[in-house]
Amino acid sequence: MLTLKKYKMEYKFSDIIKDVAIITPFKHYDYRGEYIETWNQQYYDVFQYNAKAPSKWVQDDISTSVKHTLRGLHGDNKTWKLIQCLYGSMLATVVDMRPESPSYLKWIQVPINDKNRTQVLVPAGCANGHLVMSEFGIFSYKQSEYYSGAENQFTIRWDDPSLDISWPVDNPILSERDKSAKFLELKDTIKAFLPNE
Repeated sequence: MLTLKKYKMEYKFSDIIKDVAIITPFKHYDYRGEYIETWNQQYYDVFQYNAKAPSKWVQDDISTSVKHTLRGLHGDNKTWKLIQCLYGSMLATVVDMRPESPSYLKWIQVPINDKNRTQVLVPAGCANGHLVMSEFGIFSYKQSEYYSGAENQFTIRWDDPSLDISWPVDNPILSERDKSAKFLELKDTIKAFLPNE
């Protein structure tokens, strides 16, 4: 009989945004295909203790997109997300929008795809987005809070010069929301982009 320890996922924290975790879930391959454990409470609880992540997820969502679609950058000040690519290949991007954070306005990019099965734990107060690099992609994410509409989130321009994010495309496919997002002004704080509480 196999012990649970053998099935444990692995993780590391980003050197740039300290509480962003990059996770490699347990994977098993054989002649039939593959098996991936995408969530196991007893192992993922580690993030509750060392990153103050929630232990409870209340909503799962999936989006499908064609090549060069860029969704985001979106976030709010209370929702944590656990993101992954179920099919295809994407470039996940996380931007720290917390003024009190030592990594405020810094960003990281993580390739996520159906080969590496990498997951990214995104803290509340950070914006996240993903660019689809394959012909088609399926994106999945868990949320710690119920989605309450775009008006209760902030939207950051993908090409904001104050962030200078490196993207491998010049003309991504964007929603109207993402096309019309305001540019940041460095004198502003995240409060300028969040709804009043």
